[in-house]
Amino acid sequence: MKFIQQAYKGKNDWTDYLLTFMLLIFGWQFLGIIPLTLIAYLYAGDLETLMLSANTNFADLGINANLYLLLVIATFLFGLIFLFLGIKYIHKRKILTLITSREKVDWNRFFYAFSVWAIVGLFMVAIGYFMAPGDYVWNFKPVPFFTLLLISFLFLPIQTSMEELLFRGYLMQGFGTWFKNSFVPLILTSVIFGLLHGLNPEVEKLGWFIMVYYIGTGLVLGIFTLMDEGTELALGFHAANNIVAAVLVTTNWTVFQTDALMVDISEPSIDWEMFVPVFILYPLVLLLFSKKYGWTNWKEKLTGRVFKPLEFKEEEFIAPYPPKGEL
Repeated sequence: MKFIQQAYKGKNDWTDYLLTFMLLIFGWQFLGIIPLTLIAYLYAGDLETLMLSANTNFADLGINANLYLLLVIATFLFGLIFLFLGIKYIHKRKILTLITSREKVDWNRFFYAFSVWAIVGLFMVAIGYFMAPGDYVWNFKPVPFFTLLLISFLFLPIQTSMEELLFRGYLMQGFGTWFKNSFVPLILTSVIFGLLHGLNPEVEKLGWFIMVYYIGTGLVLGIFTLMDEGTELALGFHAANNIVAAVLVTTNWTVFQTDALMVDISEPSIDWEMFVPVFILYPLVLLLFSKKYGWTNWKEKLTGRVFKPLEFKEEEFIAPYPPKGEL
C-alpha cells in the first residue's frame, strides 16, 4: 500500500483534486492545443475549413505526419507540466510521490519493462506480417522514417508518461484515499482509461468490443503499479507499446498515422491480435515481473484496505493509522 499512501504526504481535500484536475485540463486541452490549432489553421487557410477538420482529424489537412505527431505530443507535455504543478503547489507534496514509493525513480525497472514489451511487440508484428503478408505494404522512406524514430524515442514517452501518471499515479492514489482500499481504484482507473480511448477512431471502426483491449491494458498496468509499489514498470511498458506501434505499422484509420515501416491495408476487424495480448501475453508478463521482483501478498496489495499513516519518517511509514473501532 505504500504507493497509494504517498498521497497522504500532501493535501487530499476534494477541492485539491478538483483544482488540480481543472489545472490539468487547462494545460492539456486549452494551452496544449494552441500550437496544433495554429498549424492546422495555416494548412486550412480559413476558419470554416479548420472547424470542419476539427470534427474529424487535423491530420486530414495534409500536415506532415512527423510534425503532426510532435504537435499532438506537445498537448500531453502541457498536461504533464500542469499535473506536476498541481501536485507541487496544490497538494503540497513532492512530484516523486506521484511516480513511486521508492526514494528515487528506479530506471532499471523502466528499461526492463520497456525491453520486455518492445521485444514482444516486435515478435507480434513479425508474426502478423508472415501470417498475412498481403495485408501490409512497405512504406520505408529514409528521412521521414528516421525522423519518426527520433521523435518516437525522445518525445513519445511524454505522451505515455502523462497517461500513466494521471491514471496509475494521480487517480489511483486519489481513489485509494477516498475509498480506503486498492481494489476500487484498480477497477475505476482501468475503466476510465478504456473509456477515454473510446474517443479514438479505432472504436468507430472496430466497435466498442475493442474496450476489452483498452480496459484490459489499463488493468494490467494498474496491477503492475500496485504490486510493484510504483509506476516505473507501467511507464516502461506503455512507452514500448506506443513506440513499437508508431514506428513499425500504421494504418489510415488509427489514432496515430505515422511514416512507419509498413502500412496495414487490411479491412479493420476484431481478430486474434486483439485478444492474445490481454488473455495470454499480459498474464505471462505479470508472471515474469512477479518472479523477477519477488511479488508476494497479491490479495492484500490488490484488494486490501488503505490507511492513513500515523507518521512519516523520510520515505518510510512509522505506523499505520488503525481503522475506526480497531486497535
